[in-house]
Amino acid sequence: MQTVAVVDYGMGNLRSVSKAIEHVAPGARVIVTGDPQQIVAADRVVFPGQGAMPDCMREMSASGLRDAVLAAAANKPFLGICIGMQMLFESSAEGETPGLGLFRGRVVRFPHGMRGPDGTLLKVPHMGWNQVRQTRAHALWSGIDDGSRFYFVHSYHPVAAIEGTVAGSADYGIHFTCAIARDNVFGVQFHPEKSHTTGLRLFSNFVAWNP
Repeated sequence: MQTVAVVDYGMGNLRSVSKAIEHVAPGARVIVTGDPQQIVAADRVVFPGQGAMPDCMREMSASGLRDAVLAAAANKPFLGICIGMQMLFESSAEGETPGLGLFRGRVVRFPHGMRGPDGTLLKVPHMGWNQVRQTRAHALWSGIDDGSRFYFVHSYHPVAAIEGTVAGSADYGIHFTCAIARDNVFGVQFHPEKSHTTGLRLFSNFVAWNP
């Protein structure tokens, strides 16, 4: 039986994530854990997050999970969600916070005064359903139509320094990166656990993924 560890550092929507994975992988052992040893020993790791990135990074360091997350991202299927994806980058403008540095680039805030196609002023945070364009083929997009809608809640988004690491994009006033991929790591800005059938398919693809 494979083990899927959902990293618990006190800043994620952990129950919804774990329940979604249990739904698509009834034969797997899904654990929500803040134990570095369990994370290192797991077959697959999901790294969710919500809230402010400075708080998330502080909790990561205080809990002793930083090294375990870096080790997991180095050698096993690894999925970052929302702030969990943002923390994979070098830095964030939110509190001028250094990230884990696994992906080159920086996380920035949506600019003020963005307007939609009809000219209406767009609110920040970006909250709600949005189409995702798959910018390159990937196993985690399998069975998910290009342009499918996923659920977002965020004020910041990554700007990848290496275009080849971008796996998905969306539009909200501006064109922004919403999915990244390299080797055994995949990250999404949206919340698959809140995205109904498309989100469940992405989780199912992750559980079956052999990078």
